[in-house]
Amino acid sequence: MKARQIRDMDESELLEHVATLRKEVFGLRFSNATGELDDTSGIGRARRDLARALTVARERTLPQRRRQGN
Repeated sequence: MKARQIRDMDESELLEHVATLRKEVFGLRFSNATGELDDTSGIGRARRDLARALTVARERTLPQRRRQGN
């Protein structure tokens, strides 16, 4: 998913998306550890998608912190 699509999500959608991506990464890592995963490139894609979503979530909290003086 592109960063622009993630930025267009509202707060609840973003949190749900992050939770889904975390479960996906966990499932892929577990499948890889047990030898069930054939295409290991999916792990990298899922991790990048999760990092992208977490970055957008973090960007949303930064302006709030600047206004508070932290």
